[in-house]
Amino acid sequence: MPNYEKLRAQAEESWRPIAEPQRPLIKVGLTTCSRAAGAQETLDAVRGELAGRGPSTGSGQALEADVMVTGCWGLCYAEPIVEVARPGRPATLYGKVTADQVPQLIERAVAADGIASELALAVLAEEPLDGVQPLGSLEFFRLQVRRLMANSGVVDPERIDHYIARGGYEGLAKALSMTDEQVIGEVSESGLWGRGGAGFPTGRKWDFLRTAQNTPKYMICNADEGDPGSFVNRNLMESDPHLIIEGIIIGGYATGASHGFVYIREEYPLPAERMEKAIQQARQRGLLGESVLGSGFAFDLEVVRGAGSYVCGEETGLISSVEDSRGMPKIRPPFPAQAGVFGKPSNVNNVESFASVPLILRHGAQWYASMGTEKNKGTKMFSLSGQVQRVGILEVPFGTPMSDVVLGAAGGPPEGGALKAVQPGGPLSGIIPASDIDIGLEPDPFRERGMLMGSGGLVALDDSNCIVDLAIYFEWFAEDESCGRCTTCFAGTRRLLEILRRIAAGRGRSSDPEIMRLLADTMRYANCAHGQAAPTAVMSMFRFFEDELNEHLYNKRCPAKVCRDLVRYEVIHHSDRLPVAEAICPTQAVVRENGRYRIDQGKCVKCDACREQAPYAIAVVD
Repeated sequence: MPNYEKLRAQAEESWRPIAEPQRPLIKVGLTTCSRAAGAQETLDAVRGELAGRGPSTGSGQALEADVMVTGCWGLCYAEPIVEVARPGRPATLYGKVTADQVPQLIERAVAADGIASELALAVLAEEPLDGVQPLGSLEFFRLQVRRLMANSGVVDPERIDHYIARGGYEGLAKALSMTDEQVIGEVSESGLWGRGGAGFPTGRKWDFLRTAQNTPKYMICNADEGDPGSFVNRNLMESDPHLIIEGIIIGGYATGASHGFVYIREEYPLPAERMEKAIQQARQRGLLGESVLGSGFAFDLEVVRGAGSYVCGEETGLISSVEDSRGMPKIRPPFPAQAGVFGKPSNVNNVESFASVPLILRHGAQWYASMGTEKNKGTKMFSLSGQVQRVGILEVPFGTPMSDVVLGAAGGPPEGGALKAVQPGGPLSGIIPASDIDIGLEPDPFRERGMLMGSGGLVALDDSNCIVDLAIYFEWFAEDESCGRCTTCFAGTRRLLEILRRIAAGRGRSSDPEIMRLLADTMRYANCAHGQAAPTAVMSMFRFFEDELNEHLYNKRCPAKVCRDLVRYEVIHHSDRLPVAEAICPTQAVVRENGRYRIDQGKCVKCDACREQAPYAIAVVD
């Protein structure tokens, strides 16, 4: 059984050609987001272009270069991203490199040993190079402290040697030289708490499992990540799977668990694939199995795929799914530390919580606690989406003003739009108005406003978004995803949805606000957090956006011009695009009479197809 030092030496040999390339090295980020932008086609084009310039083709000077797959830098707005590293020079990141641009990139950045300046995004150096700015000067990177994301975009996530060479599994090796109580003490001292939204101290949770008397014990990684707008866990699993696995193994050692599960929703095929491959590699290297690193500690791990039920993000619902039962939250007590999966003591932590543990063991609790605020230590990953100019994932210290992230790093709303609100933490959280955009990114400011910070999703809204429409979507989501066991939840969400839809249709009643508040108060007694938190967005609407609600309720207007029953489409200008709008209308509501166009309001279904074709000529009027 190899010890850690031998594994590290072997890994460093494998990593050296990547860290110090002796010929051009081309890295292509291949993750879910980059695939959607065409990264697989870009990778194929890179390989094809190099093959076409190979020595056997007789195509002039042969090009010799290596190609490597990496994870995601978090720069989703610039995908597909290609990195070109040349011997003796800092590497350069190129953004939005589509397959058709690959020949140009290879010619200028590899064959000519220069810079493809029109595609260049940043140089991986402290100073500018050939007119290209350093990565740290990008607005998206300026705030970041990349600890969890240190390997994202840097290593091949499917090669364990890359992870080990950069310090991977060192934290595990240290943990195995400590007692279980010392490991939990280190985690507790760091101030790490659960990153899934509840915020319970990780060390205390582990100690509950450690002191449980029954066996066997289980560690469970909650990688369900069902919140719309949240994709931080997906990024970690796709970019650095071994970081998560190492954290789970350390947790198993500290608590006396002998087996672990990584629960991943079926909608995440690539994370599941990479986690399964990483587990196999860890098992082959003696990092999982009957004697982890020859220590005598036995621990193994497997991936369990869920069917996509949102309530399986709640730990007891997840446990039910792992047991191959219907994904339905359980009544507590007993708590999972006493009776979890298969009725045995269990611990459930979020992906990001587990990923933080190896860093704490590797560098120490004080190092970890050197970032963040007095109450909330460390860093947090956030995914940015919605009405922003730069969609992506970043990692910042706790307490960073939300305005620096949404307006600074993400660039704020697209040109012409004004920030209206930010929706954090998924549909069971609330809605932060733009007037509160400067609050710090840590739990307390959100709790003070009656909501949760959540697991890391930040969705920006601008003045083209309607808060009533958003509340309808969230209540529909909560009602649709309710497990249906307790009437408080499934009937409460259904009734809220009915009222909100009626208001959006211009049929609201003066009694509706009081009834919605009564429903929200009653739903606090639902069996689990899903029903208890389902009305949070509605309560945020009452607290921060009551004027907009009243416009819908009493004046039958939608200021954002989103609610279909409160707007109409009209032709306000002549345009050569009007015949196209007429042709695309599914109900023939765009009518031409005596050379002029009008909208037949009786036929119009407000699908917006005509306005998309003739935006200058057709307007939405409230």
